[in-house]
Amino acid sequence: MTAFLSVVCLLAVAACGQRDTRTEIVVWSWEPSMKALAEAFEAANPDIRVTIKDTSGYENLNSAIQDGYGLPDVAQLEYFAMPQYAVSSQLLDITDRVSGYGDFYTPGSWGSVQLGGRTYGLPMDSGPMAFFYNKDVFEQAGVDAAKIRTWDDYYEAAKKLKAIDVYIAADSGDASFYNAMVWLAGGRPFHTSSDGKTVTVDLTGDDGTRTFTEFWQKMINEGLIDTTSKTWSDGWKKKLGAGTVASVFSGAWMPSLLLSDVPGGAGLWRVAQMPTEDGREATSENGGSALSVLQSTRKPDAAFRFVDYVCHNAAGIATRIDGGSFPADKATLADADFANKTTVRDSRNIDIAYFGGQQYNKVLSEAAENVTTGYQYLPFEVYARNDFSATVGKAYDWSAAKYQYESIKDRIEAGETKPNGKPLTLPKHPGKRITLLDGITSWQKDLKEYGFNQGFTIK
Repeated sequence: MTAFLSVVCLLAVAACGQRDTRTEIVVWSWEPSMKALAEAFEAANPDIRVTIKDTSGYENLNSAIQDGYGLPDVAQLEYFAMPQYAVSSQLLDITDRVSGYGDFYTPGSWGSVQLGGRTYGLPMDSGPMAFFYNKDVFEQAGVDAAKIRTWDDYYEAAKKLKAIDVYIAADSGDASFYNAMVWLAGGRPFHTSSDGKTVTVDLTGDDGTRTFTEFWQKMINEGLIDTTSKTWSDGWKKKLGAGTVASVFSGAWMPSLLLSDVPGGAGLWRVAQMPTEDGREATSENGGSALSVLQSTRKPDAAFRFVDYVCHNAAGIATRIDGGSFPADKATLADADFANKTTVRDSRNIDIAYFGGQQYNKVLSEAAENVTTGYQYLPFEVYARNDFSATVGKAYDWSAAKYQYESIKDRIEAGETKPNGKPLTLPKHPGKRITLLDGITSWQKDLKEYGFNQGFTIK
């Protein structure tokens, strides 16, 4: 009996003594399909264990970098944020590992992971800009939105919509939208030298920036844009649902969000190419992200293998697309099943013909091919976008305050009172006009000062 127990104990010790010898990598990502991707990767790569943390927000990454511990091996980064971390040597240069990968991805997404001719991540998804519109509302105004090709066409359509008390769009000051529209207009206001040390900020002198700014100012001046509704707010969603805001310029990831945020619009909405200043077929990126390996990792090979599986392997890409991502690779965009899709799957796994049977992915795939290259983000873009609200945002605030002042003034002059019979109160006049040009002038000044204080040579 004693001998038997001894054998049992030895076996138990042997079993308990077995260690997990796999290489563990930690991945920070908000991508919904990432856990499924990790499981599939581990099955194909039994020597690696992947721990997924849904940590997001660049404040968390910045804190970990500053503290020097708790950093992941792999991080999901939006394209606009990537240069900031590449320039500060936080990302592993993977150029030599991805030779020949450039033709695999769309030009816009591949260009977004480059800095100074080096590669610092692989594209996960993309957000080519497209024109999403409520076909029913446009028809009520006598406009065929599918024929809108130029900004002049868009302007004329906006006036017809206003005649039936509808805004063509809403914008209360969104840095992501503004930058994407400047990109669309051919603007290149930011440049960073190949060594990342010299930065040019030229918002006020850049032709494309001024072209869009002047056009959008005209739209705002004539009351054609709703400057009171913040994008993604409940009020904004309600206006889209009610048809009082008739369209959105947004990234190709928009279909699933329209379905979830404006379910009542199913069957009414369509998608078209972006109207441009001169009518040429071109667009820009709005959103999208990549996976990058952190320079601090002690497991660069394992980390890159995971990034490669998620972003370059056909099975990994398919998993993300099934989860609702818009692809960054050319093969998926050219796939017949993807291109011919006419429904959007909702949270109940029910397929909804949100775009009235339109093969919307064909439109979005064409947009992806039409993304122009050459636009650069700042190496402190995260700061820049936060500062946009404090500078350019003031022009939108002034416009919204002026609208409120004039609206209530008109109601008072019409003899309208409060429900209790008391007189309406006229708000304070917004004061001296603040234009978008005033805003970008202040933004430029802030960006130059910030860049200088961060040690960059500023031009």
